[in-house]
Amino acid sequence: MKSVLLWVAVVVCLLCSVTAVIRSGSSDGFGKPIDTDTAISLLEYKLMAPSVPMVPLTLIRGADSKGAVCLDGTLPGYHLDRGFGSGANSWLIQLEGGGWCNNHRSCVYRKTSRRGSSKFMEKALAFTGILSNKSEENPDFFNWNRIKLRYCDGASFSGDSQDESSQLFYRGQRIWQVAMEEFLSLGMKQANQALLSGCSAGGLASILHCDEFRELLPSSTKVKCLSDAGMFLDAVDVSGGHSLRNMFQGVVTVQNLQKDLSSTCTNHLDPTSCFFPQNLVSDIKTPMFLLNTAYDSWQIQESLAPPTADPGGIWKACKSDHSRCNSSQIQFFEEFRTQMVLAVNSFSNSDQNGLYINSCFAHCQTERQDTWFAQDSPQLNGKRVAESVGDWYFDRANNVKAIDCPYPCDTTCHNLIFE
Repeated sequence: MKSVLLWVAVVVCLLCSVTAVIRSGSSDGFGKPIDTDTAISLLEYKLMAPSVPMVPLTLIRGADSKGAVCLDGTLPGYHLDRGFGSGANSWLIQLEGGGWCNNHRSCVYRKTSRRGSSKFMEKALAFTGILSNKSEENPDFFNWNRIKLRYCDGASFSGDSQDESSQLFYRGQRIWQVAMEEFLSLGMKQANQALLSGCSAGGLASILHCDEFRELLPSSTKVKCLSDAGMFLDAVDVSGGHSLRNMFQGVVTVQNLQKDLSSTCTNHLDPTSCFFPQNLVSDIKTPMFLLNTAYDSWQIQESLAPPTADPGGIWKACKSDHSRCNSSQIQFFEEFRTQMVLAVNSFSNSDQNGLYINSCFAHCQTERQDTWFAQDSPQLNGKRVAESVGDWYFDRANNVKAIDCPYPCDTTCHNLIFE
């Protein structure tokens, strides 16, 4: 995976497009290499306003007695900012992202990070974007009960097995279950409105668990789901291989996910295919909103042009900065965009579903204030992400579905650049 040194600068580019820059290097300053997920999350943290209030971490006491533990056996955790006023009985659950571990070695390594152990999780997190408690930053959900469920299982809150020899606990499904029990006991069972959301690997998790979430709540509760940057495609990489399929096959195998995946899917497809959202979204019964960039930065870095598929480094400059791509490389990205559009075609035929595919080189857009709801946020058909999600959730508009024109027509993007 790409390693970077934490150094972030934000510059405003021509045509009102915002570009965020990450410089290349070797480690995080503590001797550990930084992968693409960490690089992007560090960048997003740097983009936050300095005065954002912090929300403390709460560990789920007693979760270990139910076998619901992180990879290293520690307790799972979450951050809760209570709702108020008209939002006191409304609940938003945000599932944290952060890649996957796809073999024994990467899962053992993950145990030593916040993505595999609550020992290393931040004791407090800033709530921005869709998690903000300010109406001017988050007009529709600011006064809801807003929760960020931390991700420490390595398989998008799926899996229920363990590796005795290495003391690795693959308990994502149990973490999901005890967390939902906790939230129900805190008042979510009386919710009149609920939204399950997630970013990246958490966006995939919101797809995997959407219908389960619906079943937890009374039929009178308005329940919908949102997947941000979770539409990972089974795409061909620059060498003609299938880098992301190989990674997902590793996740499914090492965590023994076969039994936890949708039977509707596994009845006709192999287990690895059933970890890809393109084979799942059309079968979800609960209303779902897919938010994705057509040129997803993480997928470009790790699926389309990872170092293993580009040993000669021909794609290094292009995948780091789209303005340095030649015409054939841009055409390759256009083919990926076409695959994205085709993958959501059946999903978008349902009136209850929402869609926002913008032609940006970025990743998650809901938790970053600058991409969620700010004066210069990205727009599609004159709507910012927050406005489109709100229109869809509250049924303020019909057919909230928008797919951007191909690059480079969108001048409102906040693009990520890896130098």
